[in-house]
Amino acid sequence: MDLFDKIKKAEYLQEARIAIDQGIYPFFLPLEETEGTEVIINGRRLIMLGSNNYLGLTTHPKVKEAAIKAIKEYGTSCTGSRFMNGTLKLHKELEEKLAEFLHKEAALVFSTGYQTNLGTISALIGKGDIAITDKEDHASIIDGCRLSQGEMRRFKHNDMEDLEKVLASCPDNAGKLVIVDGVFSMAGDIAPLPEIVKLCEKYGARLMVDDAHSIGVLGDHGRGTANHFGLEDKVDIIMGTFSKSFASLGGFIAGDEEVIFYIQHTARSFIFSASMSPANTAAALAALEVMQEEPERIDHLWKIANRMREGLKSLGFDIGNSCTPIIPIYIRDRWKTIYMWKELFDLGVYCNPVLPPGVPPNQSLLRTSYMATHTEEQIDRALEIFEKAGKKVGII
Repeated sequence: MDLFDKIKKAEYLQEARIAIDQGIYPFFLPLEETEGTEVIINGRRLIMLGSNNYLGLTTHPKVKEAAIKAIKEYGTSCTGSRFMNGTLKLHKELEEKLAEFLHKEAALVFSTGYQTNLGTISALIGKGDIAITDKEDHASIIDGCRLSQGEMRRFKHNDMEDLEKVLASCPDNAGKLVIVDGVFSMAGDIAPLPEIVKLCEKYGARLMVDDAHSIGVLGDHGRGTANHFGLEDKVDIIMGTFSKSFASLGGFIAGDEEVIFYIQHTARSFIFSASMSPANTAAALAALEVMQEEPERIDHLWKIANRMREGLKSLGFDIGNSCTPIIPIYIRDRWKTIYMWKELFDLGVYCNPVLPPGVPPNQSLLRTSYMATHTEEQIDRALEIFEKAGKKVGII
């Protein structure tokens, strides 16, 4: 058998070709210009409702200036791993400020959020250990478990009865790590941390929370899910990314100093990767400062998100259990989802179609997300477009 035979037989690739031929392929569209809340694609200006730029900091003068200054001072790259020549004073400063911000003893920054989960989980979960994950956890969590030498067990999404069954089935002598998203990236709902913490304490499990979509969104000054529930001292490891609210690229973990020190010396994706670029590090540092200096951004983000959520619900769209600035629109039929995306695109709104295997079969959706910098006028226009497109495609 030829290794490449599978390529010709892949059904989803055949469907992608069909969509390209019909002019309705929704992926890999190059942005010619972006101002955060609006973008230009193929010469057309659209309202951006598909970005994770929750606080709108990618265009903040302080963040941009910090990145420019770092390039002038350090150049464009560290050209080495953190173990060797790739640790800058900026990296250490960012780690110290993150730990302080999250009320943890220490923090460690990685080059991407994906690498953060791969390295952290595979370092902690060894032979005889068990990682316990929510079925809607991010792919990087699942891949981190697969790379580990331990076992992965999964529980139904936000189902505490099922989580307890899984925990009760684990051997007493096994090390156990429960890993959940704080805010789930597709459904936009929040993990029930108070109940999860109780179960972890009952069964002697440690807890890791992926706050990629929570930092800058939930909690005091955007400190995340644990802070939101008043459980910072009960969550062992907090993970986050810089590619959302921090307007940069990279990731981090925060926790007890001895745990972070262990991961720093054992996480392969950390040890064998070049470090965060100076510009990305400086941008993340500046964004962290803005989060603390301008809390009104978070207030406006929630105002915009709540208004859009109520507007979509009143029009008759199915938005599931969303309670955050991530608002899915469930259409479920794959092709109808693409046609709805194209209609919105043609009318001036950009959002993200999510199809299997990104979601379970028959759960195709449009993922929308909102920014602190969206205006009331943009939301008014977006709701008008959703109503028009939804009626044309037969969604509402």
